[in-house]
This record gives sequence, structure tokens and C-alpha cells, in this order.
Amino acid sequence: MASSEIGLACALGGGGWDAEVTSIMERIRSADVGNRIQAAREIRRLTKTSPRHRRQLSGAVGPLVSMLQSDSLESGDAAILALLNLAVRDESNKIKIVEAGALDPLIHFLQSTNSSLQEYATAALLTLSASSINKPTISASDAIPLLVRILRDGNQQAKIDAVMALCNLSTIPENLIVILPLQPIPSLICLLKSCKKSSRTAERCSALLESLASFDEGRTALTAAEGGVLTVVQVLEEGSLRSREHAVGTLLTMCESDHCRYRELILKEGAIPGLLELTVQGTPKSQVKARSLLQLLRSSRHERAELQADALDSIVCNIVSNIDGDDQAGKAKKMLAEMVQNSMEQSLRHLQQRAFVVRSE
Repeated sequence: MASSEIGLACALGGGGWDAEVTSIMERIRSADVGNRIQAAREIRRLTKTSPRHRRQLSGAVGPLVSMLQSDSLESGDAAILALLNLAVRDESNKIKIVEAGALDPLIHFLQSTNSSLQEYATAALLTLSASSINKPTISASDAIPLLVRILRDGNQQAKIDAVMALCNLSTIPENLIVILPLQPIPSLICLLKSCKKSSRTAERCSALLESLASFDEGRTALTAAEGGVLTVVQVLEEGSLRSREHAVGTLLTMCESDHCRYRELILKEGAIPGLLELTVQGTPKSQVKARSLLQLLRSSRHERAELQADALDSIVCNIVSNIDGDDQAGKAKKMLAEMVQNSMEQSLRHLQQRAFVVRSE
């Protein structure tokens, strides 16, 4: 075997000399643009589902990043899709792509009027931002403002990938301070309204909302957004377990930060049924948060007496103790619904009695 072939075999990760991979590696380095584009498309095909080919073709990262920097849209399109597949579920390739200088051309594509290139670049940043090693580098670039803009103005898939990328980057606390002034919350609410509440998209939207709600500006923006709190309540009722945990966390943060300001708003949007259900069916964290929020919602500033710590536990235990059989979830929902309906009817009668007293005076 010639020395150049030995070097190439080593570059392929020692997994054997694959003639097809060797041919691709030769063509991706070719001076001919057509050969490079064809090689990039074959890399995309081979790495779509094959971890072995992702390892073997990792040497193509440099040439592919160079293709991103060319003026040819066809070349950029082929290269970005190949890099995207190389990075999927491969931490080493994710890091190598960023180190090779892919961020600058990807950020350029985020600003493209070509919606497909913009979408592909957003998907690539989502994948690359999953690496904790890459997060600081991406955060230091101009990516965050552009991702927020795509969340607002991009096509549906680009919006979904943008919010997931922002959620990845938000695990660096300092990035929340960068994201918040860009006013992402109205766009988050719009996306949350349009997606299925039990979807992964809803989970990421809810997670980012909960993080942003830790700031007063975030809470103000959430209440100012049309249907903002109502949408969070809908996630509380219809979301996945993780989404519901984020939703109750958001509402609890609001109420704890300013009880007088947010209590009536949360009650008005009908959070009680979802909270009661969550005390039975939520994750351990959700159950604790739901109980804490119910305590806060029960007591107004005019009431000195607070809900005793074991009062809600008693209610929940009573519900659970009356549930037999396999369909515990369905029965729990029905019993909770009946309890809430009774509570609402009692509140209505109380209001009617008060109105009658006022008229009599």
C-alpha cells in the first residue's frame, strides 16, 4: 500500500479501507466544484444513519467548511447538509466542525433570504449547540440575536430549531441576559400556541419561558403577550410531564415574586384544575410546585390564615384512596373535575349572596 493510501486509511479511523469512502475523500478535496458537490451529497447519504461512516468521514469536515465559504449556493447547500449529518450524535465531529471555522458562514446563512439555507443553518446550530464544549463559542458569536429573529420571522421548522438552539444556549445563565432584551417571549407564546402541547417543541418553549420568568422583565413580557398566561395554563393541563413541570414552575415563580400582582391573573386563567391534577399525576417536582402554588393562590393579601401544610396532602390522599382499578388516571381526572366544579359552584353562590347583600344595603 502506498504511503498516501496508508495515511488515508489512518484518517478513516482504522476501521478498514473502504473504497467508497476513499473515493469520496479524494473528490471532496478535488479542485473541481462538481466533484466536491457530488462528494458532499454522498457524505450526507452515508452519514444519515451510520455512526461508522460519521467516524470514517470526519476528515471531510475541513473541506466541507471551505465549501460553506464559497459563493455557490449549490455548494453551500450540499456542504451544510453533509456537516449536519456528520454532527448528529457525534460529539467529536460537533467540536471539530466549530473548530474548523463553520460558525461564520453558518451565521451568514442565518441572515440569508433563501429560506432553505436559513433553515439548514438553524438546524446545524441546533445540533452544534448540543455540545457543552461548543456553547461558549456559539454564545460569543452573533448567533443568539439571529436565532431570536428566526424564532419571530422564520418558517415553521426554522422557528422550532431556533427555540431548541436557544434552549440549549440558555443553560449558560449569562445568555438569558442576552436573550431577554431581544423580546423573544411573544414569539415563544405564538409558537407554543401553534404546536401540540405534548410535543418536544412545547417542552423546549416551556423550559425557556420558565428560565426567562426568573427575571421581572420576563414576567412582565409574559403577562403582556396576548394569551401568554392562558397558554402556560393550557400547557399545564395538556402538556407532557416535563412541559407541565416547566409550566407550573413558571406560574409559581410569578406568584412567589409578586403575589398581589399575579395571583388574580393566574386564577382568572383557570389554573386550579390543572394544578389539582398535577398534585396527583405530576412528576415529584411538579407535585411539590403545584401544592406550593395552590397554597399561594388560596391565600389573598386580605387573609392572614394560610393553608395548613397537610391540608392539600389530605385532599390528594383522599382522592387517591378512592381510586380503584387500572384506570387510575382517568378516575383521578374525573374526581378532580368534580371537586373543581363544586368549588366553582360554591364560589358563584358566594358571589351571588354578596351581590344580594350589597343591593339590599
